[in-house]
Amino acid sequence: MARKTLRWLLALALFIGALGTASTGAATAAEPDIKQRLLSIPGMSLIEEKPYPGYRFFVLAYTQPVDHRNPSAGTFQQRLTVLHRDVSRPTVFYTSGYEVSTTPSRREPTQIVDGNQVSMEYRFFTPSRPEPADWTKLDIRQAAADQHRIFAALKPIYDKKWLSTGVSKGGMTATYYERFHPRDMDGVVAYVAPNDVVDNEDSAYDRHFAHVGTKACRDRLNEVQREALVRREPLKERYAAYAAENGYTFDTLGSLDKAYEAVVLDYVWGFWQYSRLSDCDTIPADAAHATDEAIWNSIDKVGGFSFYTDQGLEPYTPYYYQAATQLGAPAIGFPHIERKLIRYGYLPPREFVPREIPTRFQPRAMRDVDTWVRHNARHMIFVYGENDPWGAERFRVDKGARDAYVLTAPGANHGALVAGLLPTERELATARILKWAGVASPTAEPRPLAAYDAKLDARGVEREFALRP
Repeated sequence: MARKTLRWLLALALFIGALGTASTGAATAAEPDIKQRLLSIPGMSLIEEKPYPGYRFFVLAYTQPVDHRNPSAGTFQQRLTVLHRDVSRPTVFYTSGYEVSTTPSRREPTQIVDGNQVSMEYRFFTPSRPEPADWTKLDIRQAAADQHRIFAALKPIYDKKWLSTGVSKGGMTATYYERFHPRDMDGVVAYVAPNDVVDNEDSAYDRHFAHVGTKACRDRLNEVQREALVRREPLKERYAAYAAENGYTFDTLGSLDKAYEAVVLDYVWGFWQYSRLSDCDTIPADAAHATDEAIWNSIDKVGGFSFYTDQGLEPYTPYYYQAATQLGAPAIGFPHIERKLIRYGYLPPREFVPREIPTRFQPRAMRDVDTWVRHNARHMIFVYGENDPWGAERFRVDKGARDAYVLTAPGANHGALVAGLLPTERELATARILKWAGVASPTAEPRPLAAYDAKLDARGVEREFALRP
């Protein structure tokens, strides 16, 4: 009898176990995958999914109000991407401040925390542009509201810690987002973010160019720049032929002559933004005796003669509009060039915006952000490159800021990274990023949690800024 009872109990236990297993399997099978969860968000739609080992990568569109202050005034579709690692990992919100790349990539903080990454296209960069385009709705507060709505939509799915990050204009974007929505993110890592607080006071840039690198390198660059203006007429003939061959026009700036000078005057700036001191060896050593070909090639390699054409400027109209209305832009002098050689000077951003789009500058916008950062920054890191001209006017943290840092990578340009900081500062920044993300380094020395991936992590200097941030 006891043996029968034992067999019966064992059979019952196995039966109950089988039921439990079947029930668990059914629940697992019924649980929606990440694509289903993303597409269940109201207003979210799939453009495409691209495979990548260890991740899922989605290109999405999200319905946004044209005017967050008046949501009934229409909507537009804003592109974003999600590099999905795991919902149990922290998430990094990346903004370029421009278009969004639809190729899987991973920014430095994402590698450091081994997390997910959400990347947002900035409003008014195509195709994320309302139709018709009301340019008065392109400002830093509306863009911050775009980011806030995306965060609020995704937070129930990615419910661990969030960090925001961006490079140059993207670093500015991450900073403005923190200013207007300081409770969203757990930390901010802003790379090479300019901070033009007073638009008509730009002496910091002139001081930068007087001391950057070495005198020998500065002299070599200055001589090539000047020589390009001395040879304006013969090189303009080459420019005209180049433009005709490629179908380039100059309606926005008004003339080929004006575009030629704009490219030349950006030359020294562009070198220090994109290159390193060791690249000085590639600059013609004796500009006065160099061939026209050598002068043309050096200028073209740094800035590109195609940029100030209508076709080169058009994709950047939203940036130039913002520079002309809120962000400001640098104006620099050229003490090494005789005044008679310069016809137009360093052009203000209004010159790069089509005439039919009106602009009005708002001087309080950057002053407000600067004051807020200096006195209210929390869990923020600003990383700059020592040689990068955009770092001449940078964000600062003063009394009132907490757990906030401004760090400079020695010898670095516009591609400065945490990895390029001095060892003590690199460890500090890495440790803070990990802590803000709620994860820990497995070693005593803080280091990225994810191994370097040549495809996901490899990138050069952000060239999308075309000598503007």
